[in-house]
Amino acid sequence: MSTVSADKNRWLIALSAIAIHLSIGSIYAYSIYQNPLQESQGWSSTDVTLAFSIAIFVLGFTAAFLGKYVEKYGPRKAGLTAAVLYGLGMVGSGLSVQIGSLPLFLATFGVVGGMGLGIGYITPIGTLVEWFPDRRGMATGLAVMGFGAGALVTSPLGNELMIRLSSEAAKYTTGGIATTFYALGALYFVLMSLGSLYLEKPPEDWLPESMHDIEDAQEQASGALPGLDILSAAEARGTPRFFLIWGIVFINITAGIMLLAFASPMLQEIGGATATTAAFITGYIGIFNGGGRIFWSTLSDYIGRTTTYAAFMVIQIVAFIVMVQITGVWALAALLFLIITCYGGGFACLPAYLSDLFGTKDVSAIHGYALTAWAIAGVVGPQLASYVVESTGNYTNALYVVTGMLVVGLVLVAVLWRRLENFEEASASAASA
Repeated sequence: MSTVSADKNRWLIALSAIAIHLSIGSIYAYSIYQNPLQESQGWSSTDVTLAFSIAIFVLGFTAAFLGKYVEKYGPRKAGLTAAVLYGLGMVGSGLSVQIGSLPLFLATFGVVGGMGLGIGYITPIGTLVEWFPDRRGMATGLAVMGFGAGALVTSPLGNELMIRLSSEAAKYTTGGIATTFYALGALYFVLMSLGSLYLEKPPEDWLPESMHDIEDAQEQASGALPGLDILSAAEARGTPRFFLIWGIVFINITAGIMLLAFASPMLQEIGGATATTAAFITGYIGIFNGGGRIFWSTLSDYIGRTTTYAAFMVIQIVAFIVMVQITGVWALAALLFLIITCYGGGFACLPAYLSDLFGTKDVSAIHGYALTAWAIAGVVGPQLASYVVESTGNYTNALYVVTGMLVVGLVLVAVLWRRLENFEEASASAASA
């Protein structure tokens, strides 16, 4: 059994990944710029929101098309590229505010920053999977938890900077907002660069101590589930199991994003909460988003990824059905928090699941292709909910539509489970023969 040593500490690798994801996770705090930009620039809510939508859309497709770049040049160079792009996006946003240019803001925050988001999101994932073959779910969950919790850091920090750097004549001024973008851009660049400089793939044939005495440990470390071959990104994206997991992830994200987009008005309409109470409750979404990522990804190492995604669908189907039947605001909030843990958990378990399905050879690139589901769901979820609400006049029907989608998601999980069972049975039969 190989006992190749490593120069790097894998837990510091995980910490480096968290530093990168905590920085780019600031995108979830984007709402803090809504009122300041509208008041200081005169931009409409739609204009300001468009920059966020562009950033998420570009994130998904950058991850898809530049996944091979990450695999080719390694996590260090890819991470530094992400740091430069995201830092430039933030600094460019500050310049856009300073000169009052909405097109430049959309281009810098949305396109340039979105590219930094996409590369930065996938860069540490494949590296972590290789450093933690014994705990794939937990390791990737730690990093993605940082992304989910990024808003907890940026929301208070960014808001405080905008207020303190603005003049006393107005709560938010152009100079204060622009300087905040400059300062945060510099901070993210430093954090992401420091994290990237420590990132490195483990040596060939390296194994953690916990796997030294395991038979066929090398195959387990880099391989897929029993009966499945290790595939390249190009091979993986053409398989039925890739399309199945893409559909499962798309539905899970659509359900969560719909709630993220309309949590406050739903709490007020269905639960009868006041605007203040609704704002207080939605402020805690980030905790459950981040906590769900580490909880579900760690649990998936023990119960399996397919079982975990089945649990996501069942829990959400029940929660959405119950949601339309209750009136208590805190009972509704509890269901909302539960669903959001499944939303975050779906992101956290995805890299480990892709490693299970296709091996670790091109997992960063395969992960990038799978994240196109996020890009499309980011548009479909809010738009679908808006259409149903405008057509019917209430959120109840929107919840029923999402419930129907989740039922389809559960069917897709069942189909994928059956296919994996068939592969395993065929492999066992061939081995016995």
